[in-house]
Amino acid sequence: MLAIQILINLFALYAIFRVAQKIKQKSLTRGWGVLWILFWLVVGLVVSLPWTTSLLAARLGVTRGVDLVVYVSILALFYLVFRLTVKNEKLERNITELVRQVALGKSEIRNPKSETNPKDQDSNV
Repeated sequence: MLAIQILINLFALYAIFRVAQKIKQKSLTRGWGVLWILFWLVVGLVVSLPWTTSLLAARLGVTRGVDLVVYVSILALFYLVFRLTVKNEKLERNITELVRQVALGKSEIRNPKSETNPKDQDSNV
C-alpha cells in the first residue's frame, strides 16, 4: 500500500469517527450521518482497491475509473449546492417573516422583563 493510500484511509477513519461524534452529540441527524459514514467507507474502499473504479467505469461506458470518480463527484457537489441553496432560501424567508412579525408587534416572543408580577413592581418603588 502506498503512503498516499495510508494517509487517505487514516483521514477517512478520522472522518468516520468525527461523524459518529456529531451523531452522538445530536448536531447531525442520523440519516445524514449514515450517508457521510457510507461516503467515507466508499472513499476508503476506492483508495484501497483502485481497480474497482476502473471495473465500474468499464461497465458504465466510461473510459477510465478516475473519470468516473470525477463525474460522480461533480454531480454530488452540484446536488449538495442545490440542497444548500434551497435550505438557505427557506431560512431567509423564515427570518424575513420573523422580522416582519417583530416589527409589527405580532411576535409570539415575549420579553421576560415585561412580564413581571405587578406586586414585584410596587416593592421596587
